Amino acid sequence: MDKSLLRNFSIIAHIDHGKSTLADRILEVTGAVDLRHKGDQLLDDMELEKERGITIKASMVRLNYFSKKFNQEYILNLIDTPGHVDFTYEVSKSLAACEGAILIIDAGQGIEAQTVGNYYLALENNLQVIPVINKVDLISADIPKVKSQVETVLGFKEEEIILASAKEGSGVIEILDRIVETIPAPAGEAENPLKALIFDCRFDPFKGVVVFIKVIDGQIFPKTQLKMFNAGKIYKIEELGVFKNLKYSTVDSLTCGEVGYFTANLRDPREVVIGDTITDPKNPCSQALPGYRKVKPLVFCGIYPVNPADFPELRDAMDKLKLSDASFVFEPENSQSFGTGFRCGFLGLLHMEIVQERLEREYNLNLILTVPNVVYRIKTKSGELIEVDTPAKLCAPQDIEEALEPYASLLMIVPVDSIEAVCDFSKVRRGIFISNEYLGEDRVKVVFSIPLSEIIVDFYDRIKSITRGYGSMDYEVKEYLPTKLVKLDILLNGQVCDAFSSLMFKEKATLRAHLLVSKLKDLIPRQLFEVTIQAAVGSQVLASEKIRSVGKHATSKCSGGDITRKRKLWETQKKGKKRLKQFGKVEIPQEAFLEVLKI
Repeated sequence: MDKSLLRNFSIIAHIDHGKSTLADRILEVTGAVDLRHKGDQLLDDMELEKERGITIKASMVRLNYFSKKFNQEYILNLIDTPGHVDFTYEVSKSLAACEGAILIIDAGQGIEAQTVGNYYLALENNLQVIPVINKVDLISADIPKVKSQVETVLGFKEEEIILASAKEGSGVIEILDRIVETIPAPAGEAENPLKALIFDCRFDPFKGVVVFIKVIDGQIFPKTQLKMFNAGKIYKIEELGVFKNLKYSTVDSLTCGEVGYFTANLRDPREVVIGDTITDPKNPCSQALPGYRKVKPLVFCGIYPVNPADFPELRDAMDKLKLSDASFVFEPENSQSFGTGFRCGFLGLLHMEIVQERLEREYNLNLILTVPNVVYRIKTKSGELIEVDTPAKLCAPQDIEEALEPYASLLMIVPVDSIEAVCDFSKVRRGIFISNEYLGEDRVKVVFSIPLSEIIVDFYDRIKSITRGYGSMDYEVKEYLPTKLVKLDILLNGQVCDAFSSLMFKEKATLRAHLLVSKLKDLIPRQLFEVTIQAAVGSQVLASEKIRSVGKHATSKCSGGDITRKRKLWETQKKGKKRLKQFGKVEIPQEAFLEVLKI
């Protein structure tokens, strides 16, 4: 094929600015989908994506587009990417397979935090960026104001900006013509040794592991052998193809610049590494591609099967899920409360929620999650520096020289009339004000340095509430700073329940202790014996509640007679309940663990 007629591009934007809707219109205009079967979020093939209205997984599709303006047919490889900050790694992977990107800005919302974040991500990858102001048909659209923001904040010229309405389909042809005009054709030479980048994977029950690649140099053919450069393993290609018309479509070859997939009878998901280089074992390339920087998880929690017998199924499910989500990491761990499970790392709380729902829905598992924690660093008195991602790893207080916690650079774009409330709330969460910058008359960019532990749970929801839905945020972990760290334990009848243990800032421990204890009192059902719930830091109990035992009418068979007989029965019952409290196991319902996460 003529490489000069090939274009690889991504669609990037803040969440809910219309990426998937624009992708739908592009599919319709290029004839990639039959109009009788058209729908919403065509590339969002997960049930979870359609339910939540967000893109979780980047999706790729190959399109044929005949441009009337240039009287020429082009081949376009489109990748629709997520917009939420928790899925930034998914965006960076996709951009590595492209030469250009369409940056969408909502005509009603204007530039938001992730708009800026994704724009700079595209610049880091040396991509040609096409700015598009979407939703121009909205009543709330303020096109002159948004144009001004795009020019001043992102540095585009007015004539570079395209006005579009993905919902109505206006501006789509202009976008496609701009793609073929300004986005460069891929570099590389077909005569060079094979060099291809693995940028994504997914597991298919019939094909096994499907590996998505971008060919940088050389050509690749079916039934030939290939070598994974870093892993050093050699495989025979069973099927080679592209994703066209929303389904797998086989081809005779993939040449430099093309994006496609291959299968090689791979059944073990752990054999494939996202970012690895593929080459020809007989004529290998001299140097591997740089691949992707290793992603460091920001939030950790334990995931355990409710039924311990489901552990092998959970392990297999996690291996398969990691194929389509390279930022998800896990390792086995044991808990006194739940037995064998996994310690899992995520990029944020939404990421954690999505992984849990995918494991439960796609693999029919019933799971329990522990309280999420960020990664702390501990300097011991012996001079050792250890990373602590779970309360169980925290050493004794007398061995700690200094505790350090991660601080993030938090960028928020909020309405001017909300700036005072936003700053006050950020300071309550231990944020340190860094700077602010006005973006036009009614929006302001605010930057804070803030502990990561303060923003991972409900910070975004609270900012949305304070700004009446107009606020947005993006964050990046920058440094570790000293903190006063304590481990808060929950004791049930004197026994530590490690699932509820958490690490936190010392001054917040008392408030959280009271919240946890009162919540658990409501959630744990009454037992045959009295249950004492305590929240403690070391040997100091900060809060305590009791759950009364289920009553039993021990003297119901005594219709009358001497009172001493009743007293004897009451004493026998009291001894039995005391023994039960000593040896009885407190039954904790699953919803108790989920509700505690929300506190």
